[in-house]
Amino acid sequence: MADPKPKPRKARVPATRIERAGKVGALLAQVAGNVAWSVARGGSPGDLANSANAERLANALADLRGAAMKLGQMLSMQGEDLLPAPLGEILATLRNRATYMPRGQVHGVLRRELGRDWRERLSEFEDEPLAAASIGQVHAAVASDGRDLALKLQYPRIERSIDGDVDGLVLILRTLRVLPPGLDLDELVPELKRELHREADYRREADNAERYFKLIGESEDLFAPRVHRDLSTRRLLALDRVRGLPVEDLRSPAHPPERRDRLGGAILRLTFRELFEFRYVQTDANFANYLYDPARERIALLDFGSVRRVTQPFMRSYARLVRSSIEGSREKLLECGREMGLLKGDEEREVLERFAGLCEAAAEPLSREGPYAFADSDLPLRARDLGLRAYESSSLPSFPPALLFIHRKLAGTYLLLQHIGARVDARAIFESVAP
Repeated sequence: MADPKPKPRKARVPATRIERAGKVGALLAQVAGNVAWSVARGGSPGDLANSANAERLANALADLRGAAMKLGQMLSMQGEDLLPAPLGEILATLRNRATYMPRGQVHGVLRRELGRDWRERLSEFEDEPLAAASIGQVHAAVASDGRDLALKLQYPRIERSIDGDVDGLVLILRTLRVLPPGLDLDELVPELKRELHREADYRREADNAERYFKLIGESEDLFAPRVHRDLSTRRLLALDRVRGLPVEDLRSPAHPPERRDRLGGAILRLTFRELFEFRYVQTDANFANYLYDPARERIALLDFGSVRRVTQPFMRSYARLVRSSIEGSREKLLECGREMGLLKGDEEREVLERFAGLCEAAAEPLSREGPYAFADSDLPLRARDLGLRAYESSSLPSFPPALLFIHRKLAGTYLLLQHIGARVDARAIFESVAP
């Protein structure tokens, strides 16, 4: 069985800018005070990336929800690769940490989105949510005509808080000095804000969900739920209810290895199809965005808010970079790195060696002939160490935002396959899909 999740807490979502700014400001003051105390005692600001301080940060983000929590989750997807271990581990708990709106706030959202007669449009509604995330929470419901639904309700006024939340959290992380080297926040933060504003538009997410439904249909291994437009708005999304188990359940000995391998391969194939065939990528590989349907032994895809388009020229260049990493051709690899803006062309030999080593490690599952045992690999730890070494020098350009989102998806997919213990012929899948 899957590991038990933390017991959910009910807490009102801070709705006004003043209320949210006050909470972020209080956390910043506490962090800054701790940093000053650490430095005064001969330590460094980075010493505060310890479990106690990171736990305090994670709790604050879970209560705020919204963009602050989402950014914490996004950083956690790199946590196993680039963030200091205590901070990465604690922020990773945001993927499962649940803080729910109380009943009165939930009903207020339903009144605003469906009207005062919302109870007449739903024959059943469960006040206790099925799940809670950064932007909204999901409730089981039955439409008046009998349709079995999952209703995704957006937290009140969360869209208005995005810019302030992101700025506040970035200031906290800068104060702690724990952000990965090579992460150009001046370029990344505006892109993050745009991404989060897009995620807060549930009409856009409905469009994404419908497109995925058409792209993958109801295959033997994967499926996407249908959208119900008559009960969907900009801040409320109605989908088919999917009944299943957390995807982590697949690592249980109750599941035969062949099932884990088949479904892990299907997830990886979808990732490569998104990148190279659809060029339409759901960039959030959070474990909670997958559900295992035991009745039909397949995986449901649950979240379509964080979807990005990538261009064909960019992905062709990326495929060449991956292939040169697989082949071990340093000359081609460095040429591709310069073509994509990952290298400036004047780096010292040692820096180039570090960059090449990082690329080759990231492509390791694709470099092996036959099935790659994700569960037995220490790739995430090695990639983290290589990433820190490669970007500790300022001579390497920062990653383009588009590539950060792609790597977020790939890293999340690799972590998921590792988590469920899948053995997958990653190279064969890549070669069957990539240009």
